[in-house]
Amino acid sequence: MRGGTSRGPFFLEADLPANPAERDRFLLAAMGSPHGLQVNGIGGGNPMTSKVAIIAPGSRPDADVDYLFAQVATDRELVDFSPNCGNMLSAVGPFAIEAGLVPAQAGETLVRIFNRNTATTVEAVVQTPHGAVEYEGETVIDGVPGTAAPVRLTFLDALGSKTGALLPTGQEREFIDNTPVTLVDYAMPMVLLSAGDLGLSGDETPDAIEADADLLARLETIRREAGLRMGLGDVSGSVVPKVGILSRARHGGTITSRYLMNASRCHKGHAVTGALCVAAACRLPGSVAHDLAAPALSSLVTVEHPSGRIEVDLSIDPSGRIARASLVRTARRIFEGRIIVPASAVLAPPEGLQQRGENAHDTHTPPRLLRRPGHAGHDHAAL
Repeated sequence: MRGGTSRGPFFLEADLPANPAERDRFLLAAMGSPHGLQVNGIGGGNPMTSKVAIIAPGSRPDADVDYLFAQVATDRELVDFSPNCGNMLSAVGPFAIEAGLVPAQAGETLVRIFNRNTATTVEAVVQTPHGAVEYEGETVIDGVPGTAAPVRLTFLDALGSKTGALLPTGQEREFIDNTPVTLVDYAMPMVLLSAGDLGLSGDETPDAIEADADLLARLETIRREAGLRMGLGDVSGSVVPKVGILSRARHGGTITSRYLMNASRCHKGHAVTGALCVAAACRLPGSVAHDLAAPALSSLVTVEHPSGRIEVDLSIDPSGRIARASLVRTARRIFEGRIIVPASAVLAPPEGLQQRGENAHDTHTPPRLLRRPGHAGHDHAAL
């Protein structure tokens, strides 16, 4: 499915291997990692198209389904469960209805989603006229061609998603490598920097940022130190925290952001969770984001990015705390079927396989590996 500006396979947890190591090896083989083009699997050779959603019936009374997100590296044997992905999240509701986990209602269907990666809850409102998911519509999101039906996402408890605090160090601004930064955790832990402090204008293309090896090395040094300060430990093998390079808005929005997905790739648009984090930081006096944000802030924060903009609607409680955040995405069901991978790739651990950060809140044990030797041959596992 396409979710927002991302794309990847959606699996029912019951169809994946029970053993976490086997599950991760299956995902690597299915996506075709490690390989720059992922030519031996169904990944797209880019972090935005090397994502996996694992869906299960809700494990909590306040959730209809559980959602576990996996970022599968393209260049190494790494399956990272540390982050959430808000773009892929926009397809969870439609998938849950299509899979029979949530009954469709007439008109619209509310799907309550518990994200295991961050132990947070999100409500998705899916268009279901006549009791079936509708993908066609007139909603446009930047970074995706054409129009589609809207999916409204509301993040209910995104504050301190991984660290437990909006400001994990208790400071709106501090210095790393002699550079002012703000370390903030709303939906996604991020280290936010001003483009000007990096010698940038802030409207550089993602390709230009990726081509600047010295800049990337400096940002990675800052990011690793930020991870330590935020209580995330050694983040050299993780994509969390993310890096945001901020500057003033140029097209009538609130702020401009360049979002680093990992140590070498800049998002062609912007991550949803990253946009929520940047939006939250804009309302923090003294933060890097607040200094650069357009004056007269309202509840609607518009984050400008290389492909356009994302609008985030923040709900502020009487104490000034962000109570919830909403935005609109779209999704599309692309295909369904079986994927076949060599059983040897799943059952024999490849050397150097790295596993990262599956949340301690994930206590559900997935069922057994579904083997279909009569269909796929004795040397393959099929789903």
